[in-house]
Amino acid sequence: MSKIKVDISFAQSVITEEGQAVLGLLDLVRRPEFEEVVRLFLECSGSVIVSGMGKAGIVGNKISATLASTGTASHSLHPADAVHGDLGRIRTNDIVLALSHSGESEEIIRLIEPLKQREIKLISIVGDPQSRLAVHSDIALCMGMLTEACPLGVAPSVSTTCMLALGDALALTTMKSRAFGAEDYARFHPAGALGRKLITVGQTMWFRPDEPLPVAQLDDTVEQMLAKNETTKRRGAVMVTDAGGKLSGIITDADIRRLLAKKGADTFAVKCSEVMTPDCKRVAQDTLAAEAMAVFHKYRIDELPVVNAKGQPVGLIDVQDIVAIKIVG
Repeated sequence: MSKIKVDISFAQSVITEEGQAVLGLLDLVRRPEFEEVVRLFLECSGSVIVSGMGKAGIVGNKISATLASTGTASHSLHPADAVHGDLGRIRTNDIVLALSHSGESEEIIRLIEPLKQREIKLISIVGDPQSRLAVHSDIALCMGMLTEACPLGVAPSVSTTCMLALGDALALTTMKSRAFGAEDYARFHPAGALGRKLITVGQTMWFRPDEPLPVAQLDDTVEQMLAKNETTKRRGAVMVTDAGGKLSGIITDADIRRLLAKKGADTFAVKCSEVMTPDCKRVAQDTLAAEAMAVFHKYRIDELPVVNAKGQPVGLIDVQDIVAIKIVG
């Protein structure tokens, strides 16, 4: 074991200093400038371009990613690349969010003039309200000059933590304001564990609007049911509807096998109403896939009709549809 002493009390002071600094941002969030930035993000018809140098740039990448995943189009842009041709990535309907604690990072300052020439909105998260970046921004969110938690007082720590917290506050307040919901979030996160939990039945079922569904009517015979659904892409089950098109029950392939074993050739003359499972379980399109999986498990079934608000079939979901996206019920 090394005899080098580890100063745990110093580690605690780092957490304390950063936490206190983040709480100090509450006054900034209450200022009208914060709400104005959120409204600009909401009204932006382009993208929010986030730029910062060094550690601020790394924080900017995370802020941009959070914006993009919560409903606000966003990209990050390295300021050095920007002044070497990548300014062409910025459109006139974009907004630039620049991060710099000092407000004097040369690479960031060099962006000001070309942005102003093109009348592109410039918002900054900055420490020094008298800095060139703050003075020339359309809106400056000034955190104040913060003392870093580093033993030397120089390594970005408190300042970058505050930038990140303020960026999260902007992104998530914008998200809440635009009523970005669970289904929207899942659409942007189809491969992630969080997204899979939020995927709806409507996003997982095979059938799409106007596609032929495996459907029969109460008075149809089994022979008529089979003929009607000969070309449907899935025949593991058929949904049975009444004269008004409302779901009355379901007939599975297992139901047909049992009926054949009992009645033989007479099976084909039996009415669907006599074979079906009445009042079967069903789900809506906005039901979470995880909830549908719970129904599959609880009732030991393989097929679930999907119905609209009137109780009419709009799709059919198989347990394998949900297994394929690795939903755990």
